Amino acid sequence: MKKFFALTLVLIICLTLFGCGTSEPAADNSELESSKLESSLPSSEPVSSEPVSSEPVESEPEPAPTDVVARVAALKGPTAMGLVQLMDAEDPQFEFTIAAAADEITPQLVQGNLDIAAVPANLASVLYNNTEGQIQVLAVNTLGVLYLAEKGDTVHSVEDLRGRTIYSSGKGSTPEYALNYLLSQNGIDPESDVTIEWKSEHSECVAALAAGENAIAMLPQPFLTTAQTKDDSIRVALDLNEEWEKLSSTSENAATLITGVVVARKAFVEENPETVKDFLEKYEASVNYVNSNVDEAAALVGKFDIVPEAVAKQALPKCNITFIAGQEMKEKLSAYLQTLFEQNPKAIGGAMPDDDFFYSYAG
Repeated sequence: MKKFFALTLVLIICLTLFGCGTSEPAADNSELESSKLESSLPSSEPVSSEPVSSEPVESEPEPAPTDVVARVAALKGPTAMGLVQLMDAEDPQFEFTIAAAADEITPQLVQGNLDIAAVPANLASVLYNNTEGQIQVLAVNTLGVLYLAEKGDTVHSVEDLRGRTIYSSGKGSTPEYALNYLLSQNGIDPESDVTIEWKSEHSECVAALAAGENAIAMLPQPFLTTAQTKDDSIRVALDLNEEWEKLSSTSENAATLITGVVVARKAFVEENPETVKDFLEKYEASVNYVNSNVDEAAALVGKFDIVPEAVAKQALPKCNITFIAGQEMKEKLSAYLQTLFEQNPKAIGGAMPDDDFFYSYAG
């Protein structure tokens, strides 16, 4: 009889425990999907479930929160070339987009659909001013990539440009400001001493160069190399990067010609400091790889359809791909933006950016 009561008591306890174990509501799939989506947005907090009671219960562990994925964009050209090793690594922390023009990137960045982007240096300052400081520059990634080319052998100094016709695209952006600075600092009035004809596409400049006499075209890499592979009579006359360095060595202005920088949304930087630091470390390693392993890097450039591999192999050493961060970045970029500001304040958004524009990176 005692055994019967003991067995009955055990059965009652088991049924009671089983009832407690199933009183916890099962996780709703739609809630989990919402949690994953919200945790991928820079301004969201992960969704968590409040326990229905304080009683300790046996339950399966909650899924780990979704890792932050930084959405990164770059332009077809040197800025994207420097990223190719990191892109090829297929790191799940980073999602890459390659665009043909800056106006495909900037609205997405401002609207929060991108987190990090490679953009022209002056545009970074314009975005900072237009968003009231919500854009921060992480690093300089490209120095001067502009070259003056001709079909012939008549231009060997800036003075040789006097009286000539120069074809270029990029009015209102880096090419115009760089050319005007170079001419004026060498005593040539861009308005009266030369004729500058602005085109909408680089290909139009090459066509004009081929058709015109006494003409010169200002072209960026790697487009210049592409043009030379099609017409080997096109010759590099002047490297604007070298000409700027000459000016810096003979004047108080220590500005370096800077083509591109990497920027990020300040909110993303503040909310994800470790992701940003990791990105910069891996980006710097990618830049070093590209500059040290031209053949292998050229193959990756072709793989990601930035430019053909054969063109990349010739152009990479001339693209001035770099990685400059921290205090050196701040000094060089400030000097460059000041040079543009003195020409036309609108070129950098109307005002020099404040110190919070420059991301502090120790490496």
